[in-house]
Amino acid sequence: MDAVRVALLREVLAGTEWLRATRRFAGSLRASVGRREGGLLLVGSEEYEPWHLAAHLDDEAAWSGLPELSPTLVRHRVPEGGVVPAHLAVGLGRLESAGRGETLLVVAPGAPGAGLLERVNDARRGGATVLALDAGDTELRALAHDGLSAPGAGDPDLDTVQHLVSAAAGENSLPRPGRRRFQDRLARLAEHLTAPPPDHW
Repeated sequence: MDAVRVALLREVLAGTEWLRATRRFAGSLRASVGRREGGLLLVGSEEYEPWHLAAHLDDEAAWSGLPELSPTLVRHRVPEGGVVPAHLAVGLGRLESAGRGETLLVVAPGAPGAGLLERVNDARRGGATVLALDAGDTELRALAHDGLSAPGAGDPDLDTVQHLVSAAAGENSLPRPGRRRFQDRLARLAEHLTAPPPDHW
């Protein structure tokens, strides 16, 4: 979803709690990753891999100059034989070593499953910050330091919420030393929007 569509989506949701909720959650995400590059782990359920969120966060990291938003996608099944790039070949074993200074973002549109919950619990006990985007799973929310649920029935679906969160996470609303001027950033965004999509996702 490009910046224009996100802007239209925000217009449609203006006056609802969703814009505030997604910005608040994106703020939690930004605060938890700090400035440490490579500290954001992204995992879905066994039935759902959050590819699109990974790609959008990677784009936001590049566009906003915040490399710490670029996630490592942790997968339930990794093809053998080196057929995928290294950054897409990270298995669930990575969660066992997750610890202090790292953030684990769990995306689960359905039940996350006992195996994933156990690994999330291990990562939390190891000191990792756990964030959850889900459909209202109580067990996952009990493990998360912060979460946002899209249970449906008139609410935006989880896919829409992911777009809003990733866009808000890349917003540069706080001043930072060495930040490009607004016009430079706008020109860079236009260049990215007209460029062909990256081939590594």
